[in-house]
Amino acid sequence: MFLFSRSVLAFVLLTFSWAAVAVAQTPVTPTPTPTAKKPEPTPTPAKGPIKITTAEQVVESAIFFYGYPGGRATLNQIRKTTRERGKTNYTAADGKVEEATYQRFVIRAETLGKERIRIDQDFPNAKYSLVLSDEKIFGIYNNTVFTPREDASKGFENQVVHGLEAFLRYKENGSTIDLGTREKVMGVDFYVVDVTDKQDRKTRFYVSAKSFRVLMLTYEDGGVKYRRKFYDYNYAQGTLVPFRSVLWADEKQVEETEVGTITFGQKVDEELFKAS
Repeated sequence: MFLFSRSVLAFVLLTFSWAAVAVAQTPVTPTPTPTAKKPEPTPTPAKGPIKITTAEQVVESAIFFYGYPGGRATLNQIRKTTRERGKTNYTAADGKVEEATYQRFVIRAETLGKERIRIDQDFPNAKYSLVLSDEKIFGIYNNTVFTPREDASKGFENQVVHGLEAFLRYKENGSTIDLGTREKVMGVDFYVVDVTDKQDRKTRFYVSAKSFRVLMLTYEDGGVKYRRKFYDYNYAQGTLVPFRSVLWADEKQVEETEVGTITFGQKVDEELFKAS
């Protein structure tokens, strides 16, 4: 009930925000100065909901809800660091499923490219870490630095450059955004937004026209078409987080991740991201 009321209030505030913009952008025809003083005309407020027609309106509306009520400012303030625990099931080409528990650490940067990210993965027969730091990816096993396999590095990189943060931080990253044709999938009405970063990597985001949450994204890499869906949205320290996601590669499920706990703003040791 609390979340419903909160969403309704947010939608009302957002509608008035777009209405204010619409009024501010309405051209005004200058009139000659009257000889006699007359009362100033009162602007007529916009009536009804504002029609969304641009990619910026869609993305900025989504950012507003992900960091309600401050949007981008709230996300930047709260998500300075991230500590996350959960589990991931990986499905191999032969159908074998392997489960790993993980810990994920992030120190936020001005842009996604300068982010420092580390994920510690604990498999039944191995435990190792992948680190993104200074725009380079390396691995750590038994305190020894190694160069990960190309597919492991690429998968780790894709989680970052084709993830939700690429959408929420498009402006900081200098990415371009384009609004596609509105679609309905499984009865859900979506705005479709393409986000293309400075390295020409494109991700298509499917944004619910009702909740402004990203429920799905797609991208292509190495001739493989990927699709990731997001489920179980909930609030973590006042910001929206999907607690479950599933990744498909050419229509075959390859990964399913469930977040157990996630906290923002706690101290994260910078030594975690060093290769030495």
